[in-house]
Amino acid sequence: MLKPADPGPGGPDPDKGKKIGDLVGQIVEDGKAYAQAELNVAKALVQDKIEGLKVPALLGLFAFLFLQAGVLLLGLTVYATLVSRLGPLLAGLISVLLFAAIAGGLGWYAAKRVKDLG
Repeated sequence: MLKPADPGPGGPDPDKGKKIGDLVGQIVEDGKAYAQAELNVAKALVQDKIEGLKVPALLGLFAFLFLQAGVLLLGLTVYATLVSRLGPLLAGLISVLLFAAIAGGLGWYAAKRVKDLG
């Protein structure tokens, strides 16, 4: 069977018989499809970045845990050093006050820095 001849660039417009409402509906559908494709690309990029951050986040967590263990051992060392000279109750009280003062000083400095930013 013979196909109709191609009218070429100056030939009849295939969309000429369509109503404006149909064309607007087609444009809206195309826009929705484009927006969905862009959203899928953005999701893929975010998932890729999350995958890349899993190992560094775990390593940072373990580093924090080792740092916490080190501070705990420092506190025990201070306590053990003081207990031989002052007794357990006074050594514990001084150790707690010393580390509470350090924590308070760091907290005060952090609050000051935040206040200076705003």
